[in-house]
Amino acid sequence: MADSVTTGGGREPSVAAEDAIRVRRALISVADKTGIVDFARGLAGLGVEIISTGGTAATLREANLEVRDVAELTGSPEILDGRVKTLHPRLHAALLAVRDDPDHMATLEAEGIEPIDLVCVNLYPFERTVARQEVSEAEAVENIDIGGPTMIRAAAKNHRFIAVVVMPESYDAVLAELEDSAGSVSTETRHWLANEAFAFTARYDAAISRWYGLRYEAYPSHWVMPHEKFLDLSYGENPHQKAALYVEVGARTHVLSRVAKLHGRALSFNNVLDLDMARRLLDELEPAACVIVKHNNPCGVAVAEEIGDAYEKALACDPLSAFGGVIALNRSVDRALAERLHERFVEVLIAPAYDQDALPVLKQKEAVRLLETTEQRGYEPRERDVKRVRGGLLVQDPDRLEERRESLQVVTEASPDGEQWEDLWFAWKVCRHVRSNAIVIAKDGATLGIGAGQMSRVDSMRIAIEKARQARGEDAGGLLAGSVVASDAFFPFPDGPQLAFDAGVTALVQPGGSVRDSEVIAACDEAGAAMVFTGRRHFRH
Repeated sequence: MADSVTTGGGREPSVAAEDAIRVRRALISVADKTGIVDFARGLAGLGVEIISTGGTAATLREANLEVRDVAELTGSPEILDGRVKTLHPRLHAALLAVRDDPDHMATLEAEGIEPIDLVCVNLYPFERTVARQEVSEAEAVENIDIGGPTMIRAAAKNHRFIAVVVMPESYDAVLAELEDSAGSVSTETRHWLANEAFAFTARYDAAISRWYGLRYEAYPSHWVMPHEKFLDLSYGENPHQKAALYVEVGARTHVLSRVAKLHGRALSFNNVLDLDMARRLLDELEPAACVIVKHNNPCGVAVAEEIGDAYEKALACDPLSAFGGVIALNRSVDRALAERLHERFVEVLIAPAYDQDALPVLKQKEAVRLLETTEQRGYEPRERDVKRVRGGLLVQDPDRLEERRESLQVVTEASPDGEQWEDLWFAWKVCRHVRSNAIVIAKDGATLGIGAGQMSRVDSMRIAIEKARQARGEDAGGLLAGSVVASDAFFPFPDGPQLAFDAGVTALVQPGGSVRDSEVIAACDEAGAAMVFTGRRHFRH
């Protein structure tokens, strides 16, 4: 809870203003016991009577706190191994009674029911349970909380008279307000806590719905994806747009999981997009590798024996576009590399580690965002790719590289030699991450030219060749000799490959599948070039 007196957007709540409520009686029942003893001790110090259940009551008593069992309030013991303990009319009457309704209060008095003013509840760890690799259905089902969400929703509905606390992160703020106001909680805070509570139970139910749905079909009839805000961003795609990063609840990893920001300005929407693209490509490269991304396209990618060499080779592909880009490395940054990086304008730099004498060099520039990642977990196998469209979502399987180098089919008279095979496979990996229509020219484990996002594949080929020439001037012709080309989709005509041959390309990789494949293959044979088919297209729109 960032602010105890305003809602998340800073606007006054839409409910009518009410007086602050005095907290005299609190119900505490939590699965996550983080901070609960200190919170309960703070309440007790303010004279608040504490009612609790099962394991929570035991935890509080171990801390020498006086606790009243919920069974004393309801007049019924816990039954069915604890499955039923708070599902009782007396308890929910204490939560749902409208305190300014004389009939409600008369009913409570007639039944001897004491109102509850604060509810502190969190839920069985369903999300954490099903996130494990091997979990039985029986264990998952047993971790579906029933009484907890019911109490939370009842208290949140009646937030005019009850404060409901569901997050340990809120304990300190609530206690501080109680201490500053003689044991009272303001209307604004109760409203904000209720909003937090409804989001909490909605997220919980969404996780259950998704778990059930995906067990029976890949694309269930209802696509429910619970998310929570991870980070406020400096701005959106443009400075006038506000933005935030939300991460999927229960996801094994996300774009900033186990990432520490060591220096620099706040991340923007575009920074995160480019960072995600860079890390996805980098994950597919095993040697020391560098990926440079600009406007969500790689503008330089390379592998080498040393990370410094990989950076220089990647930068050489398109140094003009690399200005202000995102750079991702899969090896530690030493001082020598830091000094070379410091010579450039870099928006974001991410690496697994930085030598102690490298960081002072990089921190000389105030703006550069320095990130350190220790994430080693892979993507969730059931992860789906989701894109927003007007009024809905497009959901698809992720485009993972399922081909194997050994499965590529040579379709020309000439076959690639050993070095060409290495470059073809490298270029094919890179090509998958370039906006369609995508062309990648590569040689010696480095991209030489990249053509991205064109409506015509021929235009993408022209741009890739021109990029190589712009970066190297007169040396481009010699460097392109013996290079390879990867295309994310088939060549519909021989004109694209012919441009490549004229520039010095000697081998190509593409999915194949055009009605004019025979004409394209014939053009390769005439040029003495090798071509291999992958059998799989990799568009990226």
